[in-house]
Amino acid sequence: MGFHIRLAHAAVYRHFTETFADLDLTQKQVSALWLAADHPGIAQTGVARRMRMDRATTVAIVNRFETKGYLVRRKSRTDGRKQPLHPTRPGRRTLAMAKRAITHHEQWFKSRFTEREVAQLIELRTRIHE
Repeated sequence: MGFHIRLAHAAVYRHFTETFADLDLTQKQVSALWLAADHPGIAQTGVARRMRMDRATTVAIVNRFETKGYLVRRKSRTDGRKQPLHPTRPGRRTLAMAKRAITHHEQWFKSRFTEREVAQLIELRTRIHE
């Protein structure tokens, strides 16, 4: 069974990578940018917690986005240790392109199943990771 899960994951990951090649974004990076856009001012620790990532991975993603001009860190008015994250205009534009790519990717994936099967697949996979 694990072999089939690995093959399915590899196929989905390969399609995602092909779909996002022009954007030069990984799955984690897309999720982090989306999270920062949906929650302006979220701290890096909040991104890490919500995405279940370690601190080093989160810092690397935020540093990359800051270098690309997708996010800016600002000083917190209430806690000097925190640096709230805010998406920039280029970051929001990139996220809009990523959302279109996600729609394409999910359509490709869902085209292999009925709506009922998609719901069942989500339910069964949730049991594994929760």
